[in-house]
Amino acid sequence: MKNTDHSDNRRVDEEELPDPEQDVDGEYDGNSEYDGNGDLERAVWTALVTVEDPELPVSIVDLGLIYDVAVHDGDAEIDLTVTYSGCPGQEMIVDDAAGAVQAVDGIDNVSVTVVDSPQWSVDRITEHGREKLGEFGLAIPGETEHADPDCHN
Repeated sequence: MKNTDHSDNRRVDEEELPDPEQDVDGEYDGNSEYDGNGDLERAVWTALVTVEDPELPVSIVDLGLIYDVAVHDGDAEIDLTVTYSGCPGQEMIVDDAAGAVQAVDGIDNVSVTVVDSPQWSVDRITEHGREKLGEFGLAIPGETEHADPDCHN
């Protein structure tokens, strides 16, 4: 059963995620290492890692937009959020997430629900996401270390 209480607003456990640098080239073939014998939920997470935010060069997983993934009998249910209310990329994010998950071998139906509560915060960004944003030249509020030594609070 899917968790509908997202009140902890915690970051996703990166130890549980697929390595974003391994076998992820922006095109998910639906099979990779899963071939029907692997963990289908993990395959869904792998597919979601390939979906980038339309405005930032970071996956929606690394941004912490995914609140929950549930897979049962070929049906995938995804709860996700956006970075702010009225986000113009919301429809694109939902469509891209649904398309990536639908491409997973063994997934028959995909349901994506946009969750408004709890509100997204930068605390949900994974370490990998923080690194990618730093490479892009964006500082995360509250970060004490800066990629640019000339950058000060």
